[in-house]
Amino acid sequence: MVRGCEMGKWDWKQWFKAAGVRAIKTVAQTAVATIGTSAAMGDVNWAFVGSASLLAGILSLLTSVAGLPEVEERKEITESEV
Repeated sequence: MVRGCEMGKWDWKQWFKAAGVRAIKTVAQTAVATIGTSAAMGDVNWAFVGSASLLAGILSLLTSVAGLPEVEERKEITESEV
């Protein structure tokens, strides 16, 4: 099990939403940078743009497993707080 990823510790719906938004932004940024660089060299290789952008999105999701600052840990309620 990955350290800090116990099932009850995170709100998984919130995590998937935050990780998805982050991955989509990463894909878009990579595509824009790759298209701009390719255009400056004179030829846009769309297969390269697509594969680089997809890889960036996958890496973003995998990096999000380590933790997202947008997603707070669930706080366990103790009997004294009830």
